[in-house]
Amino acid sequence: MQETILSKLESIEALLISQNNKPLSFREASEYLGISLSYLYKLTSQNKIPHYKPNGKMIYFVKSELDQWVMRNPIKAENRAKDKPSNYINLYPDNNTRSN
Repeated sequence: MQETILSKLESIEALLISQNNKPLSFREASEYLGISLSYLYKLTSQNKIPHYKPNGKMIYFVKSELDQWVMRNPIKAENRAKDKPSNYINLYPDNNTRSN
């Protein structure tokens, strides 16, 4: 019983590994990234996204390179605890001092 489960797990693992190394087609890359085909075409035509054209026509992508491309400009989250009302300057403490 354990040998059967182990062999099935190994075959599933091999299948997952082989799919991760498989190049993505243009449509698969579009779906993977969640962007339209036209926008992906624009990115490839401007050489803004890593891609391959082995025969000069069909476009292929490597999933790991797409992951790196997506993660290329990290934005650090701000610590909102610093944003206390006392940190802001009150330019007009009351309406009487404001000039019109």
